This record gives sequence, structure tokens and C-alpha cells, in this order.
Amino acid sequence: MKRIILFLTVILSLHSQAQQRPKLVVGIVIDQMKMEYLYRFSDDFSANGFKRLMNNGYTFHNMHYNYMPTYTAPGHASIYTGATPSTHGIVGNDWFNKATGKDLYCTDDAFVKTVGDGTDKEGAMSPKNLLSTTITDELRMATNFKGKVIGLSIKDRGAILPAGHFANWAFWYSSTGSFISSTFYGGNLPSWVTEFNQEKRYMNYINKGWNLLKPLASYNESLADDNPYEGKLDKANGPVFPYDLAKIYKEKGADVLRTTPFGNDILAEFAMKAIEKEELGKDDITDFLTVSFSSTDYVGHTFGPRSIELQDTYLRLDQNLEQFLNYLDKTVGKDNYLVFLTADHAGAENPNYLKDKKYNVKNVPTKDFVESLKKFSNETFGVDLILDYSNFNVFFNLDLIKQKGLELTKVKESFKSFLMSQEHIKRVYTEEEILASSGDDYFLSFIAKGYDPKQNGELVILDKTGYMEYQATGTTHGSPNSYDTHVPLLFYGWHVPKGELHTKKYITQIAPTLSQMLKIPFPNGTESEVLETLLGKK
Repeated sequence: MKRIILFLTVILSLHSQAQQRPKLVVGIVIDQMKMEYLYRFSDDFSANGFKRLMNNGYTFHNMHYNYMPTYTAPGHASIYTGATPSTHGIVGNDWFNKATGKDLYCTDDAFVKTVGDGTDKEGAMSPKNLLSTTITDELRMATNFKGKVIGLSIKDRGAILPAGHFANWAFWYSSTGSFISSTFYGGNLPSWVTEFNQEKRYMNYINKGWNLLKPLASYNESLADDNPYEGKLDKANGPVFPYDLAKIYKEKGADVLRTTPFGNDILAEFAMKAIEKEELGKDDITDFLTVSFSSTDYVGHTFGPRSIELQDTYLRLDQNLEQFLNYLDKTVGKDNYLVFLTADHAGAENPNYLKDKKYNVKNVPTKDFVESLKKFSNETFGVDLILDYSNFNVFFNLDLIKQKGLELTKVKESFKSFLMSQEHIKRVYTEEEILASSGDDYFLSFIAKGYDPKQNGELVILDKTGYMEYQATGTTHGSPNSYDTHVPLLFYGWHVPKGELHTKKYITQIAPTLSQMLKIPFPNGTESEVLETLLGKK
């Protein structure tokens, strides 16, 4: 009997040693989340959402992006590849394609079609423009494609890029209120997705409308409900609660859900349904679910970082997290899943708000700025040499420059001098300066890590801190300044120690750290620097 017991003990020990991975990894990205929100809204959070992750997991208080532009698509790609845009190729949400002379959307793919109830354009998407593998790709290969990978988001890019090239499925929200996919993943939606869509759950939220979750006095961390720095959800009415979503739905359709907290609600419901129906985390082969909550970004852009609308969105997202974590406890088991939560970028203060507080900054309408570039070109060279301006990049019409017998170097220097005379511009870098970057110039290092010479312009502009090329209300992001780069990073669950760190770390360290924790290869473009405190080292 003793020998039998000893034998069984050895077998169980060997099995335990072999099970070196969690049953499920869940990557949560919150679109446009500043680390500061975890502090500012803390008093109104429950104990079981964000605070559960912070109090019982590991918090990186000083996590940053290390490149420019800080946008959604590059952010998601960088989190999951461990690389920057100069390597993984996603240099913006969309960008001017030099080869075709047309704009290219980050996940555009003309060779695939919509699967589900969406327009032709909404589903013609895939990860083909992503040039590096992701941590999810490496998990698929490490498990001989037995571990499942599924990506979910309201935004197409938030679902597709994290899920990588080898995902079983990626699903995103369409203008019809349904979750759709593309033929890149399969010919027909899984039956459970079709059933979910047929329930039209989005109408439950639209018919209910949007009112405050808590009494108005609880929102004392935000500005007044109606203030001049907010945009409008309803063009006919001011930005004040309550919002009649049924009325707005008649004008905008199901897309209205995006710019409310309920885009997060329906995504959380969909994520739990995916875990159930795809049986994620049910065996010893690790699965990976990526979930990107996009409504925080839509609300942030429209209403700004000091709005009651944004605070209410985060208070409701806190409830979503509590429900989701409880669901993981119940279905996968407390010790069997690994969660990380971060953001694809942060966001700036509204410059008009800062100006009214006597900070000498301002908003610069992009349209006016582009017109000034074209005017300068015509006055100086007798012709418009600007082919495109986007993502802080100036693209010249190289064929026209050659045709006119102009010297490109002199054209660049002439425009650079003009741009440096503009009030809102801090620096201007030429393609040559960017490619020759040694890393000594702090801002140039950000630009170099976000620059691909085959896809970026001949000049890249850096705005002064606090200035913004945007509309007068709400906010945006994209700069290398801390208000755009500083995001949360929380790890929780399987093999995660309790603790916190205030030393500066970079977003590109997440993917290789996961590789080390899961004992699988690094994504092929990663910089391979890891978060050692999660690996038993300080």
C-alpha cells in the first residue's frame, strides 16, 4: 500500500510539474485609459473590480508607451507583439500608403469578406498588415494549434490585432448591432454567435437609456454635467443626463451604443458567452481570450477626461470587471486563469480647459494647419507639393518635385523652417534624422520607434506639450507626452505575486513576460525585455 501511495504521489507530482501553464489567459485592454483614473475614481469603485486586481495582484504604477503615435491600433499591436510600430508595421489606425497613393486602414484586407450581419466594408478585415507574431500566435504554435485563441472588441482593430495571425476567431461589433467576423477566420459564424446576435441585446440598453449609475453628488471628481469642453452625443440637446438613447438610435442606429458605457456591457456579456460556448479553460491546454473595451475611448473623445459621462463609464466598467472575474472564478477556477489589464494609450487634457485655467496652450484645427502648409508650398514653390498630412507625418509629392526639377533636401529644409515658425510645433524631424537616431534625443527616440520608412512620411512633426491638433471639445491622443503614454498595467491570478512597482516600465515588456511565464517562444519581433518582478526577481 505504501508503494502504491508513493507511486501515485510521484505521478501527481510529475503531472503538476508538467502543468506549467494556466488553463486560460485573459488579456484586457481598456481603450484610452489613463493610470490616473484608478486613483481619481478609486473612492467610487467597488472592492471587487479594479480594486480586486490591484489589491490581490500586481500593479505597475509607472507603465508607459515608448513610441509615437500613441493610437489604438499601434497600441494593441505593441501590447501583443512586444514590439513597436517600426517593427510590427502598424504605424497608425490608418495611414497614407506610399505605394498606392491611398489611405490604408490598419486591418484592411480586400481578399476577405464579411461574415455575419454587417456591411461589406465592416468585415473586409484581417491581421495581414501586422508584420510580427503576437503572444497569442506563439501560444497557438506552442500548443500545436490545440489551444484556442479568440479576440473580442467593439472595434475591429481591437479584436483582430491582439488575436494575431493564427486565431480561431476574432469578433467585432457592426453598425447593425451584431458581432461579425471575416472569412479570414471561417465561412460562417459559430451558431452561438448567431444566437447571441438574434437576441438583439443592444436594444435592452437603448430602450433603457443612459442615466447616472450613482447619485450626482458622487461625481465630484468631474466637472459640471454641462460644460464647454464636452461634445454632444445628441446634436439636438446639450451634453447632460439623462440621454434618450431610443431617440438617438432613430438617427444613428446601433452605432450609438459605442459612445455609451453599454458598449462595454454588451462586450462583457459576449465575452462570458464565448468562454461558455467555446469551452475556454476547460482542459489542460492553455487558451487565450483577448477582450478590448472600446467605449471608454468613444466616450473620452466625445466628452473629455473631466466629464461626468466618462466617470460614469468607468464606474460601470468596474461593475463589468467584477461580474467577469466572478464568472472566471466559477467557470475556470480561481487558480487556473491569468489576467492582465492595460490600455492601448492614455489621453490628453482638453487644451481649451487648460487655457481657461491660464495655461498657455491651445487647440489647433488640423484642417487649418493643412491649409497653411499648402499655402506655404504654393507661395514658395509655385505648386502644392503636399501629398498628404496625417498622424503627424508630412508626405511630399516626390514625382512632382522631380518633375519640377526641385531638390528634395532643400524642399524638406524649407518646409522644416516654416513648420518651426508655427506656435504649436516643438520640433520637426526629417526622414534622414529619424533613421539616424542614436537614442540620445528623447523625443526623437519615440518617433524612431514608431517610424517605418516604407510607410511613413518625409517629415514628422512634434507638437508642444499640451497643444492638440483636434476639435475644440473632448480629447484625443497620439503624442509621446506622459499624458498619452502613461497607462495602467495590472496582473492577477495564476502565479502572480501580490505587489506593486513604481519604477518606469514599457508596454513592450508585457508580451515577452507572458512568454516567460507560459514557457513559450517570444513573439518574433519583440525587444525581449521582461517584467522581472512577475518572474520571482526584483
